[in-house]
Amino acid sequence: MPDLSWFVYAMLLAPLGLILVAAAYKTLQVRAARDWPSTPGKVVTSNSELREIKVLDDNSENGHRFEPRNFANIAYEYSVSGQTLSSNRLSIGEDRGNFQVAETIARYPVGTAVTVYYNSLHPREAVLERDLPKGLWGCLGIGAAIVLVIVFGAVIGLHRISEFVSARLADPQMSVPVVALAAFGLAAALFALVLRRQSALAKNWPVVSGIIKLSGLEEYRAALAARQPKADGEM
Repeated sequence: MPDLSWFVYAMLLAPLGLILVAAAYKTLQVRAARDWPSTPGKVVTSNSELREIKVLDDNSENGHRFEPRNFANIAYEYSVSGQTLSSNRLSIGEDRGNFQVAETIARYPVGTAVTVYYNSLHPREAVLERDLPKGLWGCLGIGAAIVLVIVFGAVIGLHRISEFVSARLADPQMSVPVVALAAFGLAAALFALVLRRQSALAKNWPVVSGIIKLSGLEEYRAALAARQPKADGEM
């Protein structure tokens, strides 16, 4: 490994550290929720809702912007110690919007009897689903692997890897293409694993009826400011 400052390694490994910290935090939340008592509840609102979500944007002055996204608004009522409470928090996992909105609404229509898990110390803190989404750890593992590959490439460098490979090839001049193809193959394999996982999860999605509201062709024209060659004598 190159003799670099510990600060350089810390900066390179920071994305992986953030992923692991977020995963550990959510895991602790799930473990705490497993000890929450349960009580019967009833869904009183089940519809889609448009909310403004803050997202990063390098082109903005503040470094962020607000993006409208659709959410499944599932509100339910439940009773704790004779007091009727309400909540619209569905699960422990974070909902960033535009994800399984129709499926969630179909799963929790108005009037559905549900089991509500609530925090005994703070009864207004409640959820209907207290497990993390399936496949989360697999996605985190793939993300961690991608980060490690990026860090490995940044620290060791393509030149070092090329030297290592060239010493083991009959034709050392083929080391760069071999390394490039290997990197491309690894990225393709990771991408294929993600698609395969998403396909497996999609097989368990619920099915609802729908109506096509619009079907047609749409034309898009991009205005390009092309420089026209000047005629002779023009400045």
